[in-house]
Amino acid sequence: MEASFGPTFSTVAAGAKGSTHRRTPSSSSTLTYSPRDDDDMPPIGTPRRSDSAISIRSLHSESNMSLRSTFSLHEEEEDTEPQVFAEQPSVKLCCQLCCNVFKDPVITTCGHTFCRRCALSSDKCPVDTAKLTVVVNNIAVAEQIGELFIHCKYGCRATPASAAAAGGAGAAAGAGVAAPGAATVAVPTITTVAGKPGAYEVDPLGCPFTIKLTSRMEHEVSCDYRPVRCPNNPSCPPLLTKHLEAHLKECEHIKCPHSKYGCTFIGNQDTYETHLEVCKFEGLKEFLQQTDDRFHEMQLTLSQKDQDIAFLRSMLGKLSEKLDQLEKNLELKFDVLDENQSKLSEDLMEFRRDASMLNDELSHINARLNMGILGSYDPQQIFKCKGTFVGHQGPVWCLCVYSTGDLLFSGSSDKTIKVWDTCTTYKCQKTLEGHDGIVLALCIQGNRLYSGSADCTIIVWDIQTLQKVNTIRAHDNPVCTLVSSHNMLFSGSLKAIKVWDIVGTELKLKKELTGLNHWVRALVASQNHLYSGSYQTIKIWDIRSLDCVHVLQTSGGSVYSIAVTNHHIVCGTYENLIHVWDIDTKEQVRTLTGHVGTVYALAVISTPDQTKVFSASYDRSLRVWSMDNMICTQTLLRHQGSVTALAVSRGRLFSGAVDSTVKVGSPPRFLFVIPCGGPFSVCFLFFMPSTGTPTFPLMRNLSFKPVE
Repeated sequence: MEASFGPTFSTVAAGAKGSTHRRTPSSSSTLTYSPRDDDDMPPIGTPRRSDSAISIRSLHSESNMSLRSTFSLHEEEEDTEPQVFAEQPSVKLCCQLCCNVFKDPVITTCGHTFCRRCALSSDKCPVDTAKLTVVVNNIAVAEQIGELFIHCKYGCRATPASAAAAGGAGAAAGAGVAAPGAATVAVPTITTVAGKPGAYEVDPLGCPFTIKLTSRMEHEVSCDYRPVRCPNNPSCPPLLTKHLEAHLKECEHIKCPHSKYGCTFIGNQDTYETHLEVCKFEGLKEFLQQTDDRFHEMQLTLSQKDQDIAFLRSMLGKLSEKLDQLEKNLELKFDVLDENQSKLSEDLMEFRRDASMLNDELSHINARLNMGILGSYDPQQIFKCKGTFVGHQGPVWCLCVYSTGDLLFSGSSDKTIKVWDTCTTYKCQKTLEGHDGIVLALCIQGNRLYSGSADCTIIVWDIQTLQKVNTIRAHDNPVCTLVSSHNMLFSGSLKAIKVWDIVGTELKLKKELTGLNHWVRALVASQNHLYSGSYQTIKIWDIRSLDCVHVLQTSGGSVYSIAVTNHHIVCGTYENLIHVWDIDTKEQVRTLTGHVGTVYALAVISTPDQTKVFSASYDRSLRVWSMDNMICTQTLLRHQGSVTALAVSRGRLFSGAVDSTVKVGSPPRFLFVIPCGGPFSVCFLFFMPSTGTPTFPLMRNLSFKPVE
């Protein structure tokens, strides 16, 4: 005997092959059993025959398994149809899990074949303990099993053992009730599907045919032994199909075909024909038929109308949903409209305030022009934007000017530094890439550019080649600000300032200045002092000894920017204020107000005659302050976002902002009229306030007739 089952099986014995139907002799063959739970009429009970089947115990003893009794090509019919095989099925056609003939055989990943239900309900293969996973149907085995011959189910009856195990009710419902006094034989108990007892044997008085398993349904539909009911009266005793015709000839319960219209006739075949001759409904049958047809048409029409109504209701529901959605969208648009209107109103009010502020400043400037001072302003005095550098993909946070080569460097949130030509082409010459974070600070010392970033590093660049020459891990936190002086570089970060000696392209850490309690956002080196801004404190350090020599306390929030003039120390704060101290006495002399946002940057333009401070703010404006009288002389609204950085060079002001642009502005030209060589000759000189040197000299000798 073979110990395992695989996809290859021996063919069924030749005796099981042949025609689809064949009559079974009285000494018929091996049986396999299954319970039957269908609702068909049971076959008429007949005496049992002791020699009607061959026991399968020998098969079980050979294969060490009990053959499962059923096989069905339709899974929904499993466990419901009795199967009595005409000959013993081959052991190779049996599942090793349920020990029965394969039902819906499938090949698993281990290469063995099992019933689909067994493979899905079991975890391991009984042969090699591999995990069971269904791969494909075993069509070859299914075809072999389909060729096996079985007895027609109307030629089988339940054995006494199965009837007793099922309590009598299940067997009676499955295969009918045996006739009283029928003989019985002892049959061994057979394991059946799902553990339900359901052994069957051949009924000698039932259908004598054996059929192929694949042709079972075709035969049983037309089997003469199929139980039927009398179509005239359900109370008539059960019948076989072959007896139905004879019964109908003798049946006493034949109804008039017009009984549905109210005819009460019931009789046999002879009286039925006589009745039709006198039935009052017979003469109206054409009319009644037409009425039925009309009624049927009306029912169809009504059904169609019901479908139309259902369709219209569904469309109405969809339209209601769309209407609700449109209402929501309309409400949302109204909300957006209200929000936009409110925003426009606020912008209009802000514009009016700015216009009023500009008018006030213009009035003030005009008043000063009319004070009788020698000389007058040129009509182009108002500071104007001359151009915009566009190229960064994020906010610009720092600016630095290399005056020797007329180059402007700008650092941005896009992690790059752009090099702009401010003299000839006014274009970006190169984009320097190397940082992994926002570029927050720029500083120039000699021919070297130093950049500090949120990636905590300082990169050294050669300005002549515009190439990176060194990278230093400077701090544990972002490098916020840089400044150089006395061949040293100062870098500010969180609670610390580091001092670096500049040795070629290297930076050697010289000292770390401590005692700072917040971010160092501002550093300025002027003459022999370093000014640092941290929280609400400005510390003044001696550059030579690197000791703190003075501390200035501020109010109005953290210090964000510092500028130093010849006479004053100026700082911008988080809360919109600009504080001014006397540089000699260290006494605070003024607090400048006007900005409505954090003052991010300060820049100074000094001439022998005057000093002006430019301030950049979160409120998108730049203000020009005269340090002679501490008043704002002009407000510049040039950017679409917060102004974050300032730089000055050769009378030009550069401003960087969150709108990713850098704008260039030319300072005003002052026209002074002074005597030039005689009482009636004058010289018109244009002065640039940033340098105090005359530009574009125009010498004109004008002759006037003396006034008598």
